[in-house]
Amino acid sequence: MRTVREEWPESDGVAVFNRVYLTVTEEVSRQIDAGRFPDPAAAAALDVLFAERYLAAVDATAAGRRPAACWRPLFQYRRHPGVRPLQFALAGINAHIGHDLALAVVDTCQALACAPAEVEADFDRVGETLVALEERIREDLMPGPDLLEIADPLTHLIGTWSLERAREAAWAAARVLWGLRELPDLAREFTQRMDAGVGLVGRCLLTPLR
Repeated sequence: MRTVREEWPESDGVAVFNRVYLTVTEEVSRQIDAGRFPDPAAAAALDVLFAERYLAAVDATAAGRRPAACWRPLFQYRRHPGVRPLQFALAGINAHIGHDLALAVVDTCQALACAPAEVEADFDRVGETLVALEERIREDLMPGPDLLEIADPLTHLIGTWSLERAREAAWAAARVLWGLRELPDLAREFTQRMDAGVGLVGRCLLTPLR
């Protein structure tokens, strides 16, 4: 993430999300090192496998391949002049939480030979970190007087998306996918539909506002 940060201009929509995600990842790493996770090994595995899914989307796009549907709106609109920085950040968070997080939980369970319930406490701890940073992210990317924020269409657009609800949906999806692990066709179909649905939400979040 530090490497690609140097390759993209600050106004690039993917770069906006990358800065946000790098901040979150560094904070999670600090908390793991400080022993604030119930199972540091599980938390570290989840953190790495989660990040790998975003970096896979970056690599796919750089190689001229199509990333997962959830990531396509962000990469397609990354240079649109009518999209605001906060929209780029939320679209990236939506893709990563709404799609990648559930798959990363399953990846972690498979890597550690455990069930989702055994990493739930670490999942929740990561979520607490995200929630704590979310308000700061919004303030950094949407500065301005409160009265202007109330009248701004961006205020209404971002009010339609909730990090907490996205996390809850991700955990539910992870449990479903874990239950379908012996039914690969159904698991694949569920993942594809989840991917498409998250991509649709991302496209709505990136509605040009000027």
